[in-house]
Amino acid sequence: KSSARTRVSFETGIYQLGGQGLFLSSRDIQLGRGEPVSDTAQVISSMVNMLMVRTFEHAKIEEFAKFSRVPVINGLTDLCHPLQILADYLTILENGIEDPTIAYVGDGNNMANSWILFAKKMGIELRIATPKGYEPNSEILKLVENNANIKILNSPKEAVKDADVVTTDTWISMGQEAEKEKRIKDFQGFKVDSDLMQLAKPTAIFLHCLPAYRGYEVSDEVFYRLRRDIRRWIRSKGYDFRIRSQNGVRVFYINNIKAFERLLEYYGVELNVEEFDYGVC
Repeated sequence: KSSARTRVSFETGIYQLGGQGLFLSSRDIQLGRGEPVSDTAQVISSMVNMLMVRTFEHAKIEEFAKFSRVPVINGLTDLCHPLQILADYLTILENGIEDPTIAYVGDGNNMANSWILFAKKMGIELRIATPKGYEPNSEILKLVENNANIKILNSPKEAVKDADVVTTDTWISMGQEAEKEKRIKDFQGFKVDSDLMQLAKPTAIFLHCLPAYRGYEVSDEVFYRLRRDIRRWIRSKGYDFRIRSQNGVRVFYINNIKAFERLLEYYGVELNVEEFDYGVC
């Protein structure tokens, strides 16, 4: 499953750590010609130190990881988008919001599923508002059915009230183009616009994993004003949170002290690595 942002951030981050990234599309490997996932995983993993897989079916990445000899990072599946959540949460923390109330408004897709899993693990208050029939994955909801901090709603206003963070995603994900007209109709009232944002805290920030379709899930005004503020803040810091959070995951899994030292040097962090348990980073 193609993505400009995922590819650029991964290849840039790998280079920052002193590695070399290889991009293989479906045209470059034999999966598209009928080779079993298990065979592809065993062969490719024998030649590299780490793999990132971005695909539609979540079952494929689970099978790939099962037969891989090296760590496999989930770049995105139809079920989950964990790396985007890490980047968003780092953005939240770097904006000084340490105990956020997060409101997600829109489709109960992989972003909503990942926010639920993350909120469950971190003890964060999360409110998700979707139209009826578009709720998050039922199996994931079972994991949090008794969690008072996580609420699944059908009212955007109720979800956004006094939130520190408001986030959304496209109503029409890749592969759902045939449902576009129906989805646009079903999601009326779920656009994040200025009126909805006024219900959040005055200091609330807006996040979107992109690409954003202005006029649908978010209004032009909200997207340009709040995203502009975030981008200006990121530029002043000199780094991108997507790359930074991904680098943390890569260092954790390759268990390489040299890569960790290079990461600290790149971001200008002074730390005695001999006294630091970098496995918890």
